[in-house]
Amino acid sequence: MKSKITLKKIAKEFDVSISTVSKALKGSHEISKEVREKIKAFAAYYNYKPNSLALNLRNQKTKTIGLIIPEIVHHFFTKVISGIEHVANERGYNVMICLSNESYEKEILNMDMLANGIVDGIIVSVAKETEEKETYNHFKELINNGIPLVLFDMVIEEINCNKVITDDIGGGYLACNHLINMGCKRIAILTTPDHISVGIKRKKGYLKALHENNYPIDEDLILKIDEKNSIEDQINNLFELTNPPDGIFGVNEIYAATAIKIAHKKGLEIPDDIAIIGFTNGLISNFTTPPLTTVAQHGSTMGERALELLLDEIEYQDTDYKYKTEVIKTDLIMRNSTKKIPKNTFK
Repeated sequence: MKSKITLKKIAKEFDVSISTVSKALKGSHEISKEVREKIKAFAAYYNYKPNSLALNLRNQKTKTIGLIIPEIVHHFFTKVISGIEHVANERGYNVMICLSNESYEKEILNMDMLANGIVDGIIVSVAKETEEKETYNHFKELINNGIPLVLFDMVIEEINCNKVITDDIGGGYLACNHLINMGCKRIAILTTPDHISVGIKRKKGYLKALHENNYPIDEDLILKIDEKNSIEDQINNLFELTNPPDGIFGVNEIYAATAIKIAHKKGLEIPDDIAIIGFTNGLISNFTTPPLTTVAQHGSTMGERALELLLDEIEYQDTDYKYKTEVIKTDLIMRNSTKKIPKNTFK
C-alpha cells in the first residue's frame, strides 16, 4: 500500500519549494516541461489529489493572518493580540481572530475555516480539550498541506512547526524560590490537571526550587484543580489541613486570587500569616487586596515573535526551512501579597 503523499513530501523528493510543486501540478509554464512531467508522474503514482484550497493559499497571498485563541477576556491573550497587531500593522497584514473556547471541535472548525484560502498562515494557542484528547491530526494535516503554522503558549511538542512559549519552568522556579526567600516553610502549589502542559512545567519549576533548598515534597500541598468543580471549595480544603501552608503559588492569577479570598474569610493576614503569589500579570493581580505578587509572561512580546516567525516562514517557502522554538523569559512583579524583600536580592 502506497503511503499518503503531500505537497511537502513531493517538494522534498525533488528538492524544490512547495510553490514550485503546486505550479507544476497546475501546469504552469514558469516550471520547465521536464520538471512538470516528473512531478506530475510522481504525484499520479502515489494517487495524490491536490487540495485546491491549500494550493490557492500558498500561491495567492491574502495578506491576512488567522489567530485561534482559547478565550478573549483573558488579560494575557489581549496582550498577545496587541503584539500580533503591532507587527501586522508594520508589515501590512490583517488579523482574523477566532475563539476555540477551550473546545477541540471548535478549534478544528476554526482551523478548517481559516485554511479555506482566506489566510496566509495560522497562529494557535491549543485548547485544553485538545491537550486532554491528545488528538492532533488537524495540525498535522495543516502542515502537510503546506500552510504555515505557529503554536504559542499552549503548544504540542510533537507537532513540527514554529513555537513561542513562556519559560514556565523558570517562572515556577522563580515564584517558589521567592516564597522560600520570604521565609515560608510549607509552600503549596495550586496547579492544573496533568494533561495541561503549562501547569506541568510550572510545577516542575516549583519542585526544582523545593529540591534545591532541601524542602521536603509534601503531596498534600500539591493541589490539582479540576475546573469542572468549584475552584473555591477545592482550594478551601488546603486551608483545612492539620498543618496548612504558609505560602501558596497559584499557576494562574485566578487560583491565586481565589486563595487570597479564602484567606480573608478565614481571618488570615496576608502576607504575615500566609504569602501568596500568582502567574500572569493581569488586571486581577492589580486589584486583589492586597495586590498580588506575580510572575509576568510578557504576552505582547510573545505575540510579536509568533507573527514574526509566521511571516518568516510565509516568505521563505523552501523545503529546508528550519523551525524554531523561542522561549520568552519571565519576571517577578513584586506586590504586597508577599513580604517585601531586601534591595539587591534579585538582580
